[in-house]
Amino acid sequence: MKLIVFVTDDAHADVSVDTLVGQGFRVTRLATTGGFLRRGNTTLLVGVEDQQVDQACDLVKGVAPGTLAIIMDLERYERL
Repeated sequence: MKLIVFVTDDAHADVSVDTLVGQGFRVTRLATTGGFLRRGNTTLLVGVEDQQVDQACDLVKGVAPGTLAIIMDLERYERL
């Protein structure tokens, strides 16, 4: 299992979420601010199976070029 953290600009956030959800991914959206000019960003958290990483990244790359993707291993997760 992997956790993908996508950081995109606000202008591409809606289409990124819609594209991911449309392909069956679950997405948590966080409004974030950062960078030198403190411009608005959106951070998307997407939990995926190992074999889905490339698919999720390709979907976001297609609709939101320049998005930062951080991919992390999830050793353990629980639904509480």
